[in-house]
Amino acid sequence: MRVAIIGTGISGLATAFYLQRARSDADIIMYEANPHVGGTLHTIDIEGFRFEEGGNGFLSNKPDMLQLVADSGASDLLMRSQDASRRRFIYTDRMHPMPDSPGKFLKTELLSWPQKLRVMGEVFIRPKRNDEDETLQSFGYRRLGKAFTDIFLDAMTAGIYGTTADRVSVKAAFPLVTELERKHGGLFKGMIARRKQSAGPGGVLMSFKGGMNTLTEHLHKTIKAQWHLDTPVTGVVQEGQGFRVEAGDRSSTVDQVILAVPTYAAARILAGLDQSLEQQLDAVNYAPIAVVGFGWKQLDHPLDGFGVLTTAAARMPFLGVLWDSAIFPDRAPEGMKCVRVMLGGQRDPHMVDLDDEALIAHARDGVARALGIDVTPDVQFVKKWPRGLPGYPVGHIEAMDTLMAHVERYPGLHLTGNAYRGIAMNDCARNGRLTGEAAALLGEKTA
Repeated sequence: MRVAIIGTGISGLATAFYLQRARSDADIIMYEANPHVGGTLHTIDIEGFRFEEGGNGFLSNKPDMLQLVADSGASDLLMRSQDASRRRFIYTDRMHPMPDSPGKFLKTELLSWPQKLRVMGEVFIRPKRNDEDETLQSFGYRRLGKAFTDIFLDAMTAGIYGTTADRVSVKAAFPLVTELERKHGGLFKGMIARRKQSAGPGGVLMSFKGGMNTLTEHLHKTIKAQWHLDTPVTGVVQEGQGFRVEAGDRSSTVDQVILAVPTYAAARILAGLDQSLEQQLDAVNYAPIAVVGFGWKQLDHPLDGFGVLTTAAARMPFLGVLWDSAIFPDRAPEGMKCVRVMLGGQRDPHMVDLDDEALIAHARDGVARALGIDVTPDVQFVKKWPRGLPGYPVGHIEAMDTLMAHVERYPGLHLTGNAYRGIAMNDCARNGRLTGEAAALLGEKTA
């Protein structure tokens, strides 16, 4: 069985690992447009400061990434986030600690007492009578009130998806929320029921010693395959019972093809195979994100927390700031500190069109206004993602069901990645495992 996997982000690597595990005789060919594996998971080291171009870790409250780490023999590479990173902040008119307990919620100044009472009244709100999809904003206004939604849910959506609460489907982007309402009649009732069923903690942010590169390079060494890095795939077409993969002057005939790339890249690659499939893939919208990193060899600010998110009403020049050196201690040399500033998103999509100097100026302005840090950084880092985070709008689940049903017309063609069934690393690891196992099973059936 000969399989081509296009894309070596966490989705492609997980797919390859579990395909190899299920079929050790599989001939796997890996294609990657970048000169390195990992996709958006890539760590840049500048004078000992380690900046992530993309995600910086995963939560341990789901088993999928931990399973991949354990199965691949990488458990000793894990790094747990520091306890200080449990402290989070929201910036509205000033910095406010994020309340993480009922007592702190009652004391927070983010909401007035009438607004807090409206939130607590959620237990009396009747559940929605139908299964019709709605935006997170609509859900929040209905169950928790406008003030809570415009502060907490607005900031959370910007931090996770780089978008706004009125543009994201609650059913697709936050399935647990709709499940709690459907099964238990409300969020608070559902959370109480879940707490009774499981007394365990809610999960800890995990990463790897030295950054995300450590895991991707480990998987690169572990997976036995033909590796073609710095080799963009230009097209995939059917050939007999299989497919032909075109990559510049290189051509390979395979039994199955797995695309683990963003949908816009998959659309371009599959344009010669199926124009309708190309159009469906191209319809997925992405939020543009710019990442600016700052490192200080000496800084008086404690930076003793996870970071800060902002609301749209705050009109700050950034979406959020991650205090990387407080989250994972090896992200900066001993005694030094670093942060990453996230800018753009659907709040300000043209931010990524700015040059590096302008982005740095906006990031420094935001850090000065929100954190009071006006010290010139010793190290600076910029990464732009014109199409950074996939959108999960109302109707996303149905659109993906239709897309996947269309793909089934081509046995041996598979799609996986963060744009389809979950954006988090745990989702990518799970879907990669399922895709790899499905490819192995299909290979057995057609052998």
